[in-house]
Amino acid sequence: MPESSATSETNTKIDPHLYLHPQTLARLSSMELRAKMIVEGVMAGQHRSPYAGVSVEFAQHRQYVAGDDIRHLDWKVYARTDKLMVKQYQQETTLDLVILVDSSGSMKFGSRLFSDASGSASETAPDGRPNWSKFDHATATAAALAYITIHQGDRVGLAVYGDELGAMVARSARKSAWKQIVDTLATNPIDQPTNILRTMDQILAKVSNRCLLVIVSDFFDDPENIKAAFAKAKHRGHDLIALQVLDKAELSFEFDDPAAFEGLENEPTIRIDPRALKKDYLEAINGHIDLISKNARSFGFDHQVVSTHTWLGPTLAKFVARRNAASSMRTSS
Repeated sequence: MPESSATSETNTKIDPHLYLHPQTLARLSSMELRAKMIVEGVMAGQHRSPYAGVSVEFAQHRQYVAGDDIRHLDWKVYARTDKLMVKQYQQETTLDLVILVDSSGSMKFGSRLFSDASGSASETAPDGRPNWSKFDHATATAAALAYITIHQGDRVGLAVYGDELGAMVARSARKSAWKQIVDTLATNPIDQPTNILRTMDQILAKVSNRCLLVIVSDFFDDPENIKAAFAKAKHRGHDLIALQVLDKAELSFEFDDPAAFEGLENEPTIRIDPRALKKDYLEAINGHIDLISKNARSFGFDHQVVSTHTWLGPTLAKFVARRNAASSMRTSS
């Protein structure tokens, strides 16, 4: 990306409320973040577990088959219909959410003015940057998801990564965890290459129960490595959301004049005429996005492109509503 648009490393503490503008909170605070794959839990919450047995809420009947526990037979139904029917229950469990935020060098890029993106009166970020970076938007996204999760009484944890797992915040449902998550994001350096496959190995070694994993990244990595990381998460029984954060300039490539383009992950700086490359670039970036989406969907995961030039609230509201609708359809079928 052009040198004039790249942002500098972030190590300054940022007010947590900067990342959750009141308009965003108003849209998100009443939502429920439900996992598509219903996960295990140990505390009472509002997420349904698929495990049948003695539980808190009756769900439905189904026909008895050999091997079913006869303690769950509904004898009243048998008396009325002369059919053996088994009671099924839904157990209430909590959702464990683990958010993985990409802090690799490419996440420093940003072309949107900070004052326009943050909802803040300030013209620059606390560290003096004039532009809102992909990492800023990823942090806002992670903070919003953490806020939703804690608000509904579920546990959320954080992991920041580049070429390997970096800073972590242990999963917690305490309200104080939200401030800890934002502080961790706000003081994390953004200067490493990307290695999602190594990171997935490291995070899976630390997560024993099934969780909803949310990866917030530009996914500028080898597609085969990304696919392999998805496969490992699927093999361990996790659900996953891939939120691909991209800047408008990366999606449209509206550069007209020859300029020096600086590699943000140790690549060399090259001078090019963007007009001569625009067609091939757009084919390449759109092909990469489509491949990430295809790989996610092949494992039953969700993929969503998140533009840094759109308000966070509407983007997350639309996405979570779609997942909740799909979850409700699966539950009723």
